[in-house]
Amino acid sequence: MSYSSVEVPVAPYEGAKHASAIGDLPLPPTFASKQLEREYIKFRLAQAFRIFGKLGYDEGVAGHITVRDSIRPDCFWVNPFGKHFSLIQPEDLLLVDHHANVQVAESGPNTLLNRAAFMIHSTIHAKRPDVNCAAHSHSIFGRAFSTLGKELDIITQDSCAFYQDHGMYDQYGGVVLSEEEGENIAKALGNKKAVILQNHGLLVATNSIEATLHFFVSLEKSCQVQLAADAAAAGTGRKVKKIPPKQAAFTHGVVGTMYAGYFNGLSRFELLEAQEGVSFDLKRGRPMERAKL
Repeated sequence: MSYSSVEVPVAPYEGAKHASAIGDLPLPPTFASKQLEREYIKFRLAQAFRIFGKLGYDEGVAGHITVRDSIRPDCFWVNPFGKHFSLIQPEDLLLVDHHANVQVAESGPNTLLNRAAFMIHSTIHAKRPDVNCAAHSHSIFGRAFSTLGKELDIITQDSCAFYQDHGMYDQYGGVVLSEEEGENIAKALGNKKAVILQNHGLLVATNSIEATLHFFVSLEKSCQVQLAADAAAAGTGRKVKKIPPKQAAFTHGVVGTMYAGYFNGLSRFELLEAQEGVSFDLKRGRPMERAKL
């Protein structure tokens, strides 16, 4: 089968057909109101933090995930500064505008805002209207790989998701406490879905919470694989084989789309719901208990 004969969806969520599946694929939920959508994305964002916690992406109080608000798109939801990822629930989240004002009436009891989170994420949300969710943490392998000051090599099928779709911020400006540093990171991200921050870690920004979580996990694992492959190559005197551009571009069109990220991410949320025994009732607009694994 030639590459050109395979149908790959272009639209962000073209769930009816996809080259990697036979049959219909699921689409994201629709909502009867913006308020219901807000409750859902808060529930989903809190889940994403707890998944990060399970994966060990915490480093003290560092790290943040944000999602654009459905009612006020000039605001975003973020974790309160100082609360462990694994403990975060929807009622803990902060609603913040682009002037660093916490909307106290709609936010959780701890209204302490991480300055670095605001500087990075507010700029990205402002410059990228297509970005609904952005995540950054000090994960182990992303942090280790970032010290090399280079982009990821495309050496596996999974890393093809980032072929010509991730940037490199090739300097370290210290803890992100200034608007200028946030601007620099947003510039390095450009119109791509991920950026490696030198001596710092990873950042992923997409149009959904599910896709952001999936691609963050995938990028972290791709960094781990490359570190292992480079070490093995150095120890054996061999070279790591890179995927040719033609095949990398084709594979990106299958595994690197926003829908691919959404669909892959769904499985992690489904697993969490089975483990915790809680899911979101779209009709009632609130969490509901379900059977645990």
